[in-house]
Amino acid sequence: MSETETKQYNEYVYEEPISTVRKPTNFFDKCTVSIYSIICFTMAMLLVVIISAATIMRYVLEMDLYGYEEWIKIFAFWLYFMGAGYGAFAGSHVSADLVQSYVKEGTFKRLLIFIKTVVTFGVTLLFTWWGYDFFMFGFMGPLGTGVAIPKTVAWRIPMWTGYLPIFLGLLSMSYYFAWEVYRAGKALLTGGKTA
Repeated sequence: MSETETKQYNEYVYEEPISTVRKPTNFFDKCTVSIYSIICFTMAMLLVVIISAATIMRYVLEMDLYGYEEWIKIFAFWLYFMGAGYGAFAGSHVSADLVQSYVKEGTFKRLLIFIKTVVTFGVTLLFTWWGYDFFMFGFMGPLGTGVAIPKTVAWRIPMWTGYLPIFLGLLSMSYYFAWEVYRAGKALLTGGKTA
């Protein structure tokens, strides 16, 4: 390395990338985010182990892993919907937000963002209600009496174990989207001032 390259190398200072993900500030958010993280990590590891075991058994040992699809579906629901709850908290959930990219700053942009957050919140509330009905159907059975509770075919796992994360994830999303509506409404009414 030449002297110039050494000088340039020594002057290079690594700068930590700036994260745009919101950090939990209150006790409720810290607990919730910790629970989401633990569940998502655990379910991801279980999915890797089960899918790997099924692959090895099928293609190497030429056997079948009995009923593994049932476990995969349940663990995937926990992973997806707890991840969705975390995404709603962090503001990193999937959205096609063209307003942020293509509309200039001003009252019109703040109004569009407020309308978008209200629609998102409303749709999430609707799905939360359906998620609750879905969970109660699995928990109480089709007659609502706790008799004939739906179960999986092979392992006889109660179906509500896969329906519960749907309801919890949507409930969490509704909570955090309500805060987004509040923040967007405040920005609209105060002319964009957040303090």
